[in-house]
Amino acid sequence: MADKYKISKVIIVGAGPSGLLLGILLAKQGIKVSLIEMSDKLDENPRAAHYAPSSVRELRRAGVLEEVTRDGLKPHGVCWRGPDREILAGIRGEVTNDPDAMVCLPLDKLDKILLRVFLEQESTEVLWKHKVVGIKQDEKEAQVQVETAEGEKWLGTDYVVGCDGANSQIRRSLFGDLAFPGETLQSQIIATNIYYDFPKFNYWDSQFIVHPTDWYMAAKITPGGLWRVTYGDEWGLSTEEYLKRQPERFEQILPGNPKPGDYKLVNISPYKLHQRCAESMRVGRFLLAADAAHLCNPLSSGGMGLTGGFADITTLYDCFLAMQEGLTDDSILDAYSDVRRKKWREIIDPSSRANFARIWDENAVEEKEAFFKMCRDMENDPEAQKRGAQVSNPATSDAEPRD
Repeated sequence: MADKYKISKVIIVGAGPSGLLLGILLAKQGIKVSLIEMSDKLDENPRAAHYAPSSVRELRRAGVLEEVTRDGLKPHGVCWRGPDREILAGIRGEVTNDPDAMVCLPLDKLDKILLRVFLEQESTEVLWKHKVVGIKQDEKEAQVQVETAEGEKWLGTDYVVGCDGANSQIRRSLFGDLAFPGETLQSQIIATNIYYDFPKFNYWDSQFIVHPTDWYMAAKITPGGLWRVTYGDEWGLSTEEYLKRQPERFEQILPGNPKPGDYKLVNISPYKLHQRCAESMRVGRFLLAADAAHLCNPLSSGGMGLTGGFADITTLYDCFLAMQEGLTDDSILDAYSDVRRKKWREIIDPSSRANFARIWDENAVEEKEAFFKMCRDMENDPEAQKRGAQVSNPATSDAEPRD
């Protein structure tokens, strides 16, 4: 069994955080890794910034946590505020001496760290400006057809892992362009990174403002005072219209009703919200992970999108490692698909929907009150806070029914 299922090379499609982290872990086991990216650089759009305890453990396993912690920050609490910004509930005093405590760092900065560490490993490469346009496989090999500046070519490997995001070409090639079961929510969010004096208004490190139309999240994401502000806007406008409306929206919703000269806008990017999961995360020698496999809205307080993506790739890494060491055959990859899809279906999808509804849905009264009561009960109980940190991140893979 050991020789038959031993892995010598893996191709990872997509140079995002999940693909880079998987590449580091595999390369440290002596597996040759080629990372294929259609762009010529890392993504710089404002995206995730909060790394939950389960993700922190995997960053440590990859050997990058010390640098992430040095450059980032550990938030001191989260709260929910009403329309007049009064605190409805909050949890202060996160246990910062916990080695697995949440860490914040903008994802583009994390990606740079991961890329450097990935390239420091032996037998690694990044193939920039390589666009996947076709796939094929047989019993011995998986192949991807790529467009490059030198023309089209086929690249062969033991396994291909699609970490190429919501518009994954690997998923489309396996199942068809329109085969991504689920729905697009009829809501629009705008993600921004800004410098603004939120502490002047007694804002905590992280807060959700609860309002049927003017809801938003404001969270400090760097020690230097960069804040992530993610807010809602009308559904169905063009990107140009959303960008044009940004100053007006900030003046409407942010404390102090700031005008453009009162803050510094660093990044802005509109996003649609999806709740979707692929019909399988394995087809032979092709596997899917992270956003290529499943999506949830990013307004979930547990950060389930990125957390779920990291849980995918580290679970997949453990499966590959078990095969490499002769402990199992490749049927474990079917178990990977079944378990991760079950996590999405039974935990991530319903929980992320509930978290999002909590900040805008006026009909979710009972759910809100129950959640806010739980937060108030936890406020002065450090042990309950530690348990809550785990419960709020159910996307991980190490226990049932919650991790």
